[in-house]
Amino acid sequence: MGAGKTTVAEVLGERWGVEVRDTDADIVAAEGRPVQDIFVDDGEAHFRELEVDAVARALAEHDGVLALGGGAVLDARTRERLAGHRVVFLDVGLSEAVKRVGLGAGRPLLLGNVRARVKALLDERTPVYESVATIRVETDGRTPQDIAAEIMEALS
Repeated sequence: MGAGKTTVAEVLGERWGVEVRDTDADIVAAEGRPVQDIFVDDGEAHFRELEVDAVARALAEHDGVLALGGGAVLDARTRERLAGHRVVFLDVGLSEAVKRVGLGAGRPLLLGNVRARVKALLDERTPVYESVATIRVETDGRTPQDIAAEIMEALS
């Protein structure tokens, strides 16, 4: 959350001349409502099932740059499907993440104390991200263009 996944994916897609796909956008399109509404109306567990399906479809259908939602790799089925793919972990620090997400408007997992929630999510998710990633890129204080350039170099 706040790492710049979608923005960096767009920069990479443009530079490589390939399509970009975002699994959160896929879910929104399929459900016809925003992620926050899905969380509120149906709960996080329902959203996570939609996310597992969206990632599986995207991996089967798409051969460009794919941006996954921040919680997608928490599910073991998704981690298994990512095996053999090049996966980039955009590592964002706590202070930078809080600056980027602001007060968390539209982010259902950040209700309440934003800084404490972001810290808890980073603590929970970072080991999982590291276990899936083939490349780790620090994002704090960097532009999406600089991050994309590092990814391109690492993948060449």
